[in-house]
Amino acid sequence: MEGKKIPHKMLSQDAFSSWLGIEILECEVGSVKVGLTIRKEMLNSMNKAHGGIAYSLADTAFGFAANTHGKYAVSIETSINHIEALNEGDYLTAQSVIEKVGNKLGFNIVEVKRGDKLVALFKGVVYRTSKAWE
Repeated sequence: MEGKKIPHKMLSQDAFSSWLGIEILECEVGSVKVGLTIRKEMLNSMNKAHGGIAYSLADTAFGFAANTHGKYAVSIETSINHIEALNEGDYLTAQSVIEKVGNKLGFNIVEVKRGDKLVALFKGVVYRTSKAWE
């Protein structure tokens, strides 16, 4: 399967990302940009977006980008730095901006932004299997 089509197939099979309202904004081999709007049910007890929302958005961008090379790639380590608090109605984007692909491991940095402002920084490592996307 052509790499740029893989994230669209992944999203069509991803109930959680669909529930979050994630949309694919840009897609190239090695780089995917996704977005979502923060809804009321995504807020924590302090009336701010739960940290898991930015994390999930970044994780989706990471997973989609890692799989554009045509082989199943699965996450083995991730982390995030939350830089800014997020509010209901904020529109966030997450884009894989740095990628290093090896034979078995892939490394990605994902920037999460509200407009032009960086609000979170995510790092992920994937294991690249030998199974091809069909």
